Amino acid sequence: MLNEKNDLAIDCCLLAGRLMIESGAETYRVEDTMTRMAISQGLIGTQSFVTPTGIMFSLGRDGSTRLMAIRHRVTDLNKIALVNQTSRKLTSTEITIDEAYEELQEVASANLMYPFYLQVLAGAIASGCFLILFAGSWWDVPAATIAGGIGLIVATLIHEITRVKFFAEFLAAAIVGTVAFLAVLLNLGEDLNIIIISGVMPLVPGLLITNAVRDLMAGHFTSGVSKAAEASLTAFAIGAGVALVLSF
Repeated sequence: MLNEKNDLAIDCCLLAGRLMIESGAETYRVEDTMTRMAISQGLIGTQSFVTPTGIMFSLGRDGSTRLMAIRHRVTDLNKIALVNQTSRKLTSTEITIDEAYEELQEVASANLMYPFYLQVLAGAIASGCFLILFAGSWWDVPAATIAGGIGLIVATLIHEITRVKFFAEFLAAAIVGTVAFLAVLLNLGEDLNIIIISGVMPLVPGLLITNAVRDLMAGHFTSGVSKAAEASLTAFAIGAGVALVLSF
C-alpha cells in the first residue's frame, strides 16, 4: 500500500513538473514545486534533475527513480499558475494526493490557449504598438501591424507542418521583411527598418531569454545554457530571414 502511495506521489510530481516545463516555467521553479509536493507526502530526501528536454526524479538511495521526456514546449502561463495552485493546495493539505493528480490530469488535457485568431490579432496589435514604442511614424503602424500578424500566422502554420521551430521562424521573418518592403515600395510605409523590427517582435523569444538568465543566476547551468542556445538560434533564424529579403 505504501509503495502504491509513493508511486502515485512520484507520478503526481512528474506530471506537475512536465506541465510546468512544457508551459515555459523556469527550472528552479519546477524543481522547487516537485520537492514541496513530495515533502507534503512524507517523501524526504527526494532528488530531481530538470532540463528543457527531460525530468529525472528519485526518492533517494533506496527508492525508485523515474525519467520523463519533454517533447514540446510552448508559452502558457495559465497552466503554470494552475499547477502552482494545485501544488499549494496539496502542501497545505486542502486536497489529497489523489485529488491533486486528478486536477493535474484535467490541466494536462485542457486547451487553455487563446483561439488562433485572437493570438494573431494580439500579435498584430503588439507589432503596431512596438513601432510607436520605437519612435516610428504613425503612418507606418498599419504596415507593421499587418506584417506582424502575417508573420505570426506563417510561423504557427509552418511549425505545425514541419515541427522545425527555427525553419518556421526563418520563413516568418522572411515574410515580415517582404511585407515591409512591399509596403514601403507601394508608399504605404516610410521607414523600412522600423517596420521590420516591429513586425518580428512577436517572434522574439523574450520569455526564453528571461528564463535562461534566471536559471543561470539560480545555478542551473545546464538548463540556462541550453535555453540561451535555443534563444540564440531563434534570433539567428529571425535575422537570417530578414537578411535574405534585404539582400535582394
